[in-house]
Amino acid sequence: MITYRHHVMSLVAVFLALAVGIVLGGGPLSEIGRADDATAPAAERRADETQRAAALGDEFAGEAAATLYADGLEAHPTALLTMPGVDEEQAAAVTAQVQAAGGTVSGRYDVREALLDPTERTLVDTLGSQLLTQLPEGLVDTEAPTYVRMGQLIGVAAASTVPAGEEADGDTSAIRESLVGADLLTSVDPDAGRAPLVLVLLGDDADADLVAGLLDGLAQTSAGVVVAGDTTSGRAGGDLELLRANAVSEEVSTVDGVERTLGQVTAVLALIRELDGAGGSFGASGAEGAVPLG
Repeated sequence: MITYRHHVMSLVAVFLALAVGIVLGGGPLSEIGRADDATAPAAERRADETQRAAALGDEFAGEAAATLYADGLEAHPTALLTMPGVDEEQAAAVTAQVQAAGGTVSGRYDVREALLDPTERTLVDTLGSQLLTQLPEGLVDTEAPTYVRMGQLIGVAAASTVPAGEEADGDTSAIRESLVGADLLTSVDPDAGRAPLVLVLLGDDADADLVAGLLDGLAQTSAGVVVAGDTTSGRAGGDLELLRANAVSEEVSTVDGVERTLGQVTAVLALIRELDGAGGSFGASGAEGAVPLG
């Protein structure tokens, strides 16, 4: 029997063979422009070959996405959490890919700058403490550090450990209203359900330790978290690279290259993988490879 994993592996193998063939000059386009290439600077040739390989990767991902997904997000909503400065085109693109995988974005939550501003730590801590007095005992860890606790609160507001998600309730609404009122999150549809999966999109440079704390709390209050950033964020000193060096990387999946179609598809494959409790680091700088293989 041909399984989903076999589909993924065979399709990715075809893509990699074509991409590598083009980069090395041994692919189907290797004879095109060879005379011109002989006189072109080596750096220019390499850049052109890299662009062609990247374009092939995007084309492959776009055309094969539906087969790769196999409706893996059907009946499993996703909450979209964006960091300050997020690229709106990327947000729209990953939302479309979630839908292509048979899923829905239950709600979008935009983190405001104040939430990740170290000088606003007292506000974040005080609000978290106040909310604890309004919530049932055990819903949030009272002993958790400030930003881990805040991540748990956002999780209660947006996420769920139930695979099919849950409807919003009084506790959910109370947290949402408080976070919006304190200018820590943007307003969200009050009827938005709580999703088992959370897709976090990175934006401008932010304090890596504070973001890691939020992600730690989110991971504890959801079925799975995927953090995605652009290619630069995965390089040395980038936000995603710093998160991957943090202990929280053991609790979430990370994907770089989300500005391209291939990265967006990879992020959704990582969401599907999270449903089985499997994490990993994917993308051009990912420790587990370019894409999740099953």
